[in-house]
Amino acid sequence: MNDSKNSSSRPSPRPGNPQPPKRPSVSRPSFSLGRTPALDPRIHAFRGDRADIALADRLALPHYIAPAKRQIVVPVADLRADPSDEAELGSQLLHGERFALLADENGWAWGYGAHDGFVGFLRPDALGPVSEPSHVVAVPQTESGLFLASRVGGTIDGEILDTGTGSIPLADLLPIGEKVDDPVAIAESLIGAPYLLGGRSARGIDCSGLVQIAFGMAGLAVPRDSDLQLAAIGTDIAEGDPLRRGDIVFFPAHVGMMTDGETLLHASGHAGAVTSEPLAQAVARIAEKHNRPVLAKRRVKL
Repeated sequence: MNDSKNSSSRPSPRPGNPQPPKRPSVSRPSFSLGRTPALDPRIHAFRGDRADIALADRLALPHYIAPAKRQIVVPVADLRADPSDEAELGSQLLHGERFALLADENGWAWGYGAHDGFVGFLRPDALGPVSEPSHVVAVPQTESGLFLASRVGGTIDGEILDTGTGSIPLADLLPIGEKVDDPVAIAESLIGAPYLLGGRSARGIDCSGLVQIAFGMAGLAVPRDSDLQLAAIGTDIAEGDPLRRGDIVFFPAHVGMMTDGETLLHASGHAGAVTSEPLAQAVARIAEKHNRPVLAKRRVKL
């Protein structure tokens, strides 16, 4: 069993990953003013006869919507591919992250996460007005139920941040703007967290979510899915050059981080959790189903 969409990542439209992203609710518009550009519906908000106003120069549609700024007010908000609790979990947004709201209808809010542009539907009761956070959660989960990379604000009282709805030790937080030096250490703190396709928290996380959270804590904005990450981050490591801590290895529809020159850390559907294993072992397993088990090895400059 390899670490693919059905086990530990999401499908990719890149070569070697022929399955397109599932977005049944997104209908590509048709119109008579020319051909529709090939836009990825995961990161471009359009459906039916409407679209995000940011796409006005790329799509000819009757209606464009200027997004309203909202903020996640629950620990984790599920971002679904369709307006249904049974729909594919595209991603998750964490407490304090911003959401660009395009429509609120029939019990669902449609829009995208402001941090990565990932489009989907979530329940409106997960949204609230925007406030300015002062800290970011730096542990897998706080006693108050917030998860790593969540954003919070409040009043400092000694060694505690009083958020108004609960208290969090300052030892569990980083001030906004402060970055961690070692993103791998962030990922290592989630070892044992269950694998969840589309997940981004210690309650459940997938391979690209792990990479996104870990590097995000180090100050690097990273796309949501592994194929988008492959297209956007890092520089190629020359063949034969030794790998080192923090390097990223891309597989078909999967991604992981190196803890050292030989060990891969990843959210693995094969293991059902965030785990570490010899890179050679993971490559051999994936090679059972893919002629090209490794797509790229990248080094990220922070």
